[in-house]
Amino acid sequence: MDTRQETAHFDLQALAQRVALLEAAIAQKDNLLQEKEAVITQNELLLQEKEVAITQNEVLLQEKRSAIAVLTNELEAEKFKYAQLQRMIFGSKRERFVSPYTAEQLRLVFEPKTIEIEEAVEAEREAIRISYERKKARKPHPGRMPLPAHLPVVEIILEPEEDITGMEYIGKEITQELDFTPAKLQAIHYIRYKYITAEDDKANQRLSQNGVHIPKSTFESWVKLGVDLIKPLYQVHRLYVFSQTYQQIDESPIKVQDSEKPGTLHQGYMWVRYRSLTKTVLFEYYKGRSAKSPLSDLSTFKGYVQTDGYVGYTQLVKAKDITHLSCWVHARRYFDKALGKDQQRASKVLKFIQILYATEALAKEQNLTHEQRHALRLERSLPIINEIGSYIYNERDKVLPDSPIGKVFNFCANRWISLQNYLLDGMLEIDSNLIENTIRRLALGRKNYLFADSHEAAENIAMFYSFFGTCKQHGIDPQKWLTYVFNNINATKASELNKLLPHLIDKNLVS
Repeated sequence: MDTRQETAHFDLQALAQRVALLEAAIAQKDNLLQEKEAVITQNELLLQEKEVAITQNEVLLQEKRSAIAVLTNELEAEKFKYAQLQRMIFGSKRERFVSPYTAEQLRLVFEPKTIEIEEAVEAEREAIRISYERKKARKPHPGRMPLPAHLPVVEIILEPEEDITGMEYIGKEITQELDFTPAKLQAIHYIRYKYITAEDDKANQRLSQNGVHIPKSTFESWVKLGVDLIKPLYQVHRLYVFSQTYQQIDESPIKVQDSEKPGTLHQGYMWVRYRSLTKTVLFEYYKGRSAKSPLSDLSTFKGYVQTDGYVGYTQLVKAKDITHLSCWVHARRYFDKALGKDQQRASKVLKFIQILYATEALAKEQNLTHEQRHALRLERSLPIINEIGSYIYNERDKVLPDSPIGKVFNFCANRWISLQNYLLDGMLEIDSNLIENTIRRLALGRKNYLFADSHEAAENIAMFYSFFGTCKQHGIDPQKWLTYVFNNINATKASELNKLLPHLIDKNLVS
């Protein structure tokens, strides 16, 4: 082999060695890369495991927090029950029943300030104005219908007030108007000046018999005008109902047509408030029974609120400035229902309750003042209430919780403080019968009109029930009161609208 061949052979061997070294290096790097990828994969798996663990811990933490919240609520409930049962076991002392309000605060009828009345009136009038502006333009009215020719005519001549000496007579303008009174039906011709009067809706049948047919839309427009006229007065009335430290609250269902669900009736509710000291009634319509809507109005209220046994009222117990009163007549009804299943226990408590009401009857018979009735209750009623509490505490574990007598025992135990709170002051009532009597006229009305044709109509019904209910409490004829208000409300300053309210109006004006 010559020199050139040897050199070429040597170069090939060197090249082969270098290639082998490179391949080995590449293989080593591949191994290292695979090892790193394996480490990365392993770290990713560890990270995922940690994330899963963190998620599980967060879920467990949330479950523990929820469990703590439930236990806290249960603890508070048990503390409340314990406090109730403590009073049942040991009884309440006379010193506990001292009103948190001074005698002056309770006796004084707090009236809304003039500025509050003006603001309420202006806000309502502005709302009415806006509602009219949003309405679509209606078709032109076809004009007034001619009155039947057979009706007797009364002419009222209205001469110009200015001096007409030297003037030339050029004609006259006659405006016809239908006049109805319970005794007669006649046509009145107003010459030169026009007046519009609202017709009594009850006159429809009488009008038809005399050949007068007034479209339903005309009646509806008259009612709408009347409603808008006195709506500001309703807001003033509401201010007065909320201005006292003691009110009773109740609610009752009313069926309402829902425009959003044609062919169905919505279950709405009338919430009623009653001021016993001034004998004023307030009806308010709400679409639901949820206590959040009407009772939210009590967020700034300070005083006493008396209700029936509806569970939605239990939140009043937690209100800072409200003293909640339950109703003894509802407790008595539940014991009466339990008579058929547990004659001995139910009749014993009913006898105790009978003594409580005997004390109330004695106070009424002797026409006692609030202070005297308060003293009489502490002397006679408080010991009986303690007897009832002790008896319920001793017997409630001897009966089944779901039995009629067990349910009424629990009903009283859960409301024991609020059942006693009427002893705080002589102005407070033992039950909510006064407001139940007020709400009965709503039940009677439901039999007549069956349902309201809209939510707005239900609100209007509430307004008229408020005014007419208050009129009845003060011995005022609602029709005379309403007629006087219609005739005078436009001439009354906003700050003086309160003088038109049924409980403040001069009765000589509506007699």
